[in-house]
Amino acid sequence: MRIVEAVSVGISAMRSNKMRSLLTMLGIIIGVASVLAMIAIGDGAKEIVRQDAQKLGGANQFFVFRSSYKRVNNRWVRIRSNEYLKYEDVLAIEAECPTVSAATPQIWNWGGVLIQASGGSEVRAGWNGVDATYNTAMDWDVKDGRFISGEDVKNASKVCVLGGEVATALFGDKSPLGQEIKIARGSGYYNRWGQKEGRRYTERFTVVGTFVPRGTSLRFGVSFDNLVFIPVSTIQERFTGNDQIPNITVYAHTVKEVPKAVEEVKTVIRKRHRNQDDFIEIFEMHAGMAQLDKISKIIKITLGSIAGFSLLVGGIGIMNMMLVAVTERTREIGLRKALGAKSLDILLQFLIESVIMCGVGGAIGVGLGILAGEGMALLAVNIVKIVPEWPSVISLEWILISVSVSAIIGISFGLYPAIKASSLTPIEALRKD
Repeated sequence: MRIVEAVSVGISAMRSNKMRSLLTMLGIIIGVASVLAMIAIGDGAKEIVRQDAQKLGGANQFFVFRSSYKRVNNRWVRIRSNEYLKYEDVLAIEAECPTVSAATPQIWNWGGVLIQASGGSEVRAGWNGVDATYNTAMDWDVKDGRFISGEDVKNASKVCVLGGEVATALFGDKSPLGQEIKIARGSGYYNRWGQKEGRRYTERFTVVGTFVPRGTSLRFGVSFDNLVFIPVSTIQERFTGNDQIPNITVYAHTVKEVPKAVEEVKTVIRKRHRNQDDFIEIFEMHAGMAQLDKISKIIKITLGSIAGFSLLVGGIGIMNMMLVAVTERTREIGLRKALGAKSLDILLQFLIESVIMCGVGGAIGVGLGILAGEGMALLAVNIVKIVPEWPSVISLEWILISVSVSAIIGISFGLYPAIKASSLTPIEALRKD
C-alpha cells in the first residue's frame, strides 16, 4: 500500500504545481521527442536503402561476370584466358551449390535501342536476355499475361515481356498482349549464321506479358522498367551470335550465406573451366549496402547523442525541481515523520514523484517524437528530391527504450533529493520556517 500512497501523493504534488511541473518535464519531453525523431529519420534512410536493393533483386544476390583485366600488385593486368561463362554454368550452379536458391543468366543492353510497336509508336529502351527463373528469383510479379517459359528458352521463341515504362510508351493504356514489337539490332551485330551485319534491321517479337513497375535504382540510376525481357537463347541466336553469358546473377538463401555461396560458385566454375576462376569477377550487392548501413549507424549515433544531451538537461531540471520541492515541503516531511512515517516512506514518496514526472514527460515526448519524425520525413522529401517518399520508421522497441530511459533518469536524478528528504529528522524538519 506504501507505493500506492506514494504515487497518489506524487500526482497530487504535480497537480498543485502544474506550470512548474510542465516546465520541468519540458527537457524530458524535448529529449525523448528528439531521440525518436532522429532514430525515425535514420531508420527511414535505412529502409530506403533496403527498398532500393529490392528493386534490383535484393541484398542476397551477387553477380558473376567475365572480366578482361585483373588487379595484380596495384596494377591492371590483361587476362589471357579464353574461358567464358555459358548457360550450362548457370544450370550447374543451381544444381551443385547448396546455399544458392536461384541463378539466372543475363545478357544486357541497357538502352538506346529503337523499339517500335505495330501501331507506329516507338521508344528508345534496352533489352535483357533471361531464362524462365528470372521473375521468381527477382520476386517480380507479372502484371498482365505470363513470363517467359522453359519452352520459350528451349525453342528460342521470339516472345518478350515488357517493363512498365516500355509498355506505357508503346501502347499507353491499351493491353500489349499479343501485339508485335520490332527491336532494331543495328550495325555491328552478328546474325544467326555468324555473319557480321553492316546495316540496321529489326527483329519481331510477340508480347506475352508485362511487369509490375519497379522504379529506378537510386544507387545505380538504372530502371528495369525500361527493358524488354527476351529468352536468353533468342538473344544469343538473333543478337549476339554466340553462346556466351556475360553475367550470371546468383541468389543465396539469405544475406548471411552470400560469402559461402560465392565460394561454392567459384568451386563450380573451377571444375567446369579447367581449374580456372581468374577470368571471372564477383560483385556482392550486400557489400555496398553494408557500407551504407555503417554510415547510417554513424549518423544515427551522432544525431541520437546530440538529442541525448536534451535528456541529460531534462534530468538536471528534474533534480533541481525536486530539491526545491524538498525545501518547500520540509515541514510536511517533519509532520509525516512525527506521525510515524519511516525514512523509506519519505524516500519512496519523492523518488516516485520524480519517476512519475519523467514517465509522463516521456509519454508526451513519444507522441511528439512520432509527429516530429513524420514532419522531418516530409521535409526531407522536399529537400532531397531524389526520393518520392522518405519513411518515418519508429519501432515499438525504441518507444519502450525511450520511456525506460525517462524512468531511469527519474530514478537517477530524483534519488539524491529523495535521500535528502528522507534523512531529515522530525525535530529539524518541524523547526523549518
